[in-house]
Amino acid sequence: MAGCLYIVPTPVGNMADMSPRAIEILRKVSVVYAEDTRTSSVLMRHFGIETPMLSHHKYNEHESYGGIVDRIVAGENIALISDAGTPGISDPGFLLSRECRRAGVNVITLPGPTAFVPALVNSGLPCDRFCFQGFLPVKKGRTTRIQEIADSYVTNIVYESPLRLSKTLRQLADVCGDNREASVSREISKIHETTVRATLKELADFFSMNTPKGEIVIIIAPKTETKGTKIHINKYRSEN
Repeated sequence: MAGCLYIVPTPVGNMADMSPRAIEILRKVSVVYAEDTRTSSVLMRHFGIETPMLSHHKYNEHESYGGIVDRIVAGENIALISDAGTPGISDPGFLLSRECRRAGVNVITLPGPTAFVPALVNSGLPCDRFCFQGFLPVKKGRTTRIQEIADSYVTNIVYESPLRLSKTLRQLADVCGDNREASVSREISKIHETTVRATLKELADFFSMNTPKGEIVIIIAPKTETKGTKIHINKYRSEN
């Protein structure tokens, strides 16, 4: 009888966001495939999980997913985790999930942490319909994607690195319009969590003078949202 692939979200910041069910599954599976075993070993030690780990990341996933599927077909229960958040959301996971589907293998994805959902709700922008863009292309296709965001009638979500944030905001303002409302959230669920809400131009100006650190989520209002707003910074501190 075939086993099961468990896709297990892990905290994006605060360790207390790890669910009891996630801990239980990581303890009972035969092996945990991790994006980076060094990073995930901190999580595993914190919760006293002694399950063996192997690597499954963007540089080896095309070679490794076949062997993982074979192990599950042979009857093993296996878990997949990423460095933080939900595997498959801008992290390795899609290829393995797809191949499990093709092989008729059961896949169970636990609900849990991901950075863009709290950033979207924090933004104060419409969240009934949205498009998750992930990381924009660095070169080829970037202009086309930004134009798609400019023309979109739903809220758009973009992941960005702190070093590219100011440039990306400036490009978005140039194409979407200076007055398009947006927000920038950083370090979701961590001690220095911050959300800044303003127009794209105001955000571009702000972050050109205030270089951020940590992981960044940009939320861009739909095309119909055109009102300007003063910069509003919301900071949240939590105990990790």
